[in-house]
Amino acid sequence: MKQRIYLDNSATTRVDDLVLEAMLPCFQEKFGNASSVHLFGQEARTVVEEARRSVAELIGADPREVVFTSGGTEADNWALWGMIRGGRGNHIITTAIEHPAILETCKVVESQGAEVTRVSVDSSGRVDPQAIREAIRENTTLISVMHANNETGVIQPIEEISGIARERGIVFHTDAVQSVGKIPVDVDRLGVDLLSLSGHKIHGPKGIGVLYIRKGTRIAPFMTGGSHERKRRAGTENVPAIVGLGAAARLARERLPEMGRRIAELRDHIENEASDRINGVRVNGLEPRLPNITNLSFERLEGEAAVIAMDLDGVAVSTGSACSSGSLEPSHVLMAMGLRPEVVQSSLRFSLCFHNTVQEVDCMLQTLQKVVGRLRKLAKRVSG
Repeated sequence: MKQRIYLDNSATTRVDDLVLEAMLPCFQEKFGNASSVHLFGQEARTVVEEARRSVAELIGADPREVVFTSGGTEADNWALWGMIRGGRGNHIITTAIEHPAILETCKVVESQGAEVTRVSVDSSGRVDPQAIREAIRENTTLISVMHANNETGVIQPIEEISGIARERGIVFHTDAVQSVGKIPVDVDRLGVDLLSLSGHKIHGPKGIGVLYIRKGTRIAPFMTGGSHERKRRAGTENVPAIVGLGAAARLARERLPEMGRRIAELRDHIENEASDRINGVRVNGLEPRLPNITNLSFERLEGEAAVIAMDLDGVAVSTGSACSSGSLEPSHVLMAMGLRPEVVQSSLRFSLCFHNTVQEVDCMLQTLQKVVGRLRKLAKRVSG
């Protein structure tokens, strides 16, 4: 059977064996409702709180500031809606390169009477903190800027922006779904009030995430009902998924040094070898970047066709965010960086994880070289 290589880890990661092992007892042994007072319930409560501590340690938080959600999308939605409903104003500042969980929610809150300012980025994919400062109004209730972009890996100047928000007494949120587990993330160093993360980006299960809520931050509940999660997020806790996220958080802490060294070397290897072997290669997005993401454009190449051709040869890559898959629109991130449409359409994202090897990357590069050459020849025949 032909080896299959997975380099689309920004879309999702496989559940780590150790994570699965931690989750399994929660389906049949520790299956109780974590809100129940009997032994079954208290066993479930114990493992939930252990997981909460593990997540808190990963991001430098107090466990009481960690609230479990169904994923990064819910956490992002909650940050926006929670501040519109419970904050001091109805104006949100965000950027043009956010994940759809932020941008699409902004459209909805606008339709309900809120105001949204979308700040642009420069050609490197970074937002200017001064532009954020200039966008602030008297009724600004929230500033939301992602920590690292899911398509380019470019890291935003969060500490500087959070300082601006703090000066004006404005709540600051960051979508850290891509950065947590890839680089050190400390909520106090970043200066954030709200932070979103997701389990399935760090070898945990799908359907579980977190909204970090700094102590003292006033935010309206997004889901109402029971008194779960200290009356902040109603709904019976998904104990197996929470335990899986806790295990993934512990592994992520252990693996951070290797992510910053070995995986960054693999990313650079992809960029250097692709540029050496293939003409007309461009890296989209400049440092500082995550160690595991590179976005490359290839002259005279149609990105979607390349993704399909690579997949037929056993290699999984992407043209950008999986949450935008199927859209006929070009990448809003690359367009916001000022790239020409033909450059945007020729882009591929390669996203690595802890488990990827240099052998896999070298095999991918051989496939990439063949696919690009084949598609360029085909395009030339068609146009000629």
